[in-house]
Amino acid sequence: MRVEHAELRVVSLPLLHPFKTSFAVMTDKTFLLLRLFGEGLEGVAEGVMDARPMYREETISGALALLQETVLPAVLGRDWANPEQLMAHLAHLRGNRMTLATVEMAFWDLWTRSLGLPLSTALGGVRGEVAVGVSLGIQSSVEATVDSAVRHAGLGYKRIKLKIEPGWDVAVVRAVKAALPDLPVTVDANASYSLADLNTLRALDSLGLDYMEQPLAWDDMRDHAKLQALMQTPLCLDECITSAQDARKALETAACRLINIKVGRVGGHLEARRIHDVAAAFSAPVWCGGMLESGVGRAHNIHLATLANFTKPGDTSSSSRYWARDIIQEPLETAGGVMKVPSGVGTGVRLDLPFLDTLTQLKIYVDPVSQPTVGSPA
Repeated sequence: MRVEHAELRVVSLPLLHPFKTSFAVMTDKTFLLLRLFGEGLEGVAEGVMDARPMYREETISGALALLQETVLPAVLGRDWANPEQLMAHLAHLRGNRMTLATVEMAFWDLWTRSLGLPLSTALGGVRGEVAVGVSLGIQSSVEATVDSAVRHAGLGYKRIKLKIEPGWDVAVVRAVKAALPDLPVTVDANASYSLADLNTLRALDSLGLDYMEQPLAWDDMRDHAKLQALMQTPLCLDECITSAQDARKALETAACRLINIKVGRVGGHLEARRIHDVAAAFSAPVWCGGMLESGVGRAHNIHLATLANFTKPGDTSSSSRYWARDIIQEPLETAGGVMKVPSGVGTGVRLDLPFLDTLTQLKIYVDPVSQPTVGSPA
C-alpha cells in the first residue's frame, strides 16, 4: 500500500454542552485530523492531544511540528505491506504516542479499505456491536447529576461514569447510587487525589462502585498499588498506561484490576491490541475510553472495542450527546445501550467535507517531494 500524500487539519467542533473534569472545562473540541491518500483511497484519523498538556504531555502544536518535520516525511512516497511494517520504521522515535497513533490509525483505515475489509475484522474483532456506558462531566449540582444519570439510564446506557474531584465526590456518588442501585456506577478522578485523601477514597470505597478510575497521579503506579491493597473497589488505570509493558507492570504489582484502553493514548491499534492481550492473560477486563472524539475517532474506538476482552461498557456513546452535527456522514448512535459497528470497509465512515471545511482553522498539505503547503481555512 503506497502512501502518496497527506493532509493535516486543525479542527474546532463546538460541544452542545460544556464538559467539566477535574482539570478543565471544555466548550469545544479542537483536534488534529489527518488524511492519508494512496492508490485512489484515503484513510482518516484524529489526534487526541489537547492544545495544552493537561491530560498527558503532548500538545497539538507539538504534534503538528513532529508530523510535518519528521513522521510524515518518513512515511510518504513509500510502500507499506501492513501497519506493523510502518510502525517498525518509526520505532526509533521515543514517546509522542498520540502523534504516532494518528498516523498509525489513519494507515489502518487506508490499508483495510484497500483490502476491502472492515477495520474490526483486520483487528480480530468478534462482535458486531459493543456495549456502551455514558460519562457525565461535573455538573452544577448533585440534583442535576442525579437527573442526568437517571435520564441516561432510561436511554439504556449500561454504565454511568461520574467525573469527580476533591470536594465533588462522596455526596454525588451516594445520591446517584441511591437513585440507580442496580446499574453499574463508576467514578473517574483524572488523577486529582493523593494518598493524603485516603479517608475520602475509603468513603467512596464503601459505596459499591463497579470500579474507580485513575484516582492518583497520572504517572504513579506505585501509589496506586498501595491504594489498591487498601480498597475493595477495583482500581482502573487510564493515564498511567501507555504500553503493553505498562499494563504488565500494573497488573503484576496489583496497581489496578482493569484497564481503560484509549487507542490514541497508547500509540495506536497495534499497541492497544497488545495491551488487550496482556490484560486477558491476567484475566483483567478492559474497556474503551473516550477523548471527546468526533465521529472519526469514535469509529476507530468502536472497531477496537469488538475485541474479545473488551467486556466492560465503554465511553463511545451517541455522537448526538456531544455535537449538533458531526464531521462524518454516518450517524453513530446507540440503541438499547449498544453501538453497532459502522458497516463497510475500513472504519466505515466518510467525512462530511463541506461541513468540515467550515470548522477547519488550519489546513496543511504534505507530499513526499516538497515542503508542506499551508492552505487557507475554509
